Amino acid sequence: MQPDARHSRLPLTLKLAFSAWIVVWVPSVLVLLGPQNFFWVCNLANLLILVGLWRESRLILSTQWLAVALIGLFWGIDVGTAWLTGVHPIGGTAYMLDPDFPTAAKLLSLYHLALPLVTGYAVYRLGYAPRALPWQAGLVVLLVPLSWWLTDPERNINMVHEPVILGLFDLPTAAYLPFLVLSWIVVLLLPMHLLSAWLQRRGRIG
Repeated sequence: MQPDARHSRLPLTLKLAFSAWIVVWVPSVLVLLGPQNFFWVCNLANLLILVGLWRESRLILSTQWLAVALIGLFWGIDVGTAWLTGVHPIGGTAYMLDPDFPTAAKLLSLYHLALPLVTGYAVYRLGYAPRALPWQAGLVVLLVPLSWWLTDPERNINMVHEPVILGLFDLPTAAYLPFLVLSWIVVLLLPMHLLSAWLQRRGRIG
């Protein structure tokens, strides 16, 4: 249920602006990239953040804060460095400099820089829910095999078919997918969970 406007802790302008973004983004992704693109963790985050903003759900917004905070940071570093030097220090964003990749899709992909700001602000206002870690970890556990089974290998959704980050070594599929899930949780989710929980205890957020 939408909180009463008198007790809302998130600005209506933020909710309306993000809703407008979703109205533009969803059909654009469907036309330019197809429905498989929604299997990406960050793309699914757009939809979950929309729900979290309107419901002012601390849990939903906390899970998506974990999902996008470090990914957005690393994405920005990789793209920015590549634009300046032509070298991708992390990997995974080569499409942003690919002349054959649709320009409109590149512009839409800049949302990677905005989502950490939106979710970070929401968590700052509402507080961090420590239960976010197991919930978002569970979503990763679900999305990785689904991406393997239901998306085209050449799309490499969520890197389930090829490790493109930091030139990771090749592993057999039976070992690589669990390794991918564990790496996602330990490298991307856990650090932000620990930081956010610490800030919550210190009274810096919420």
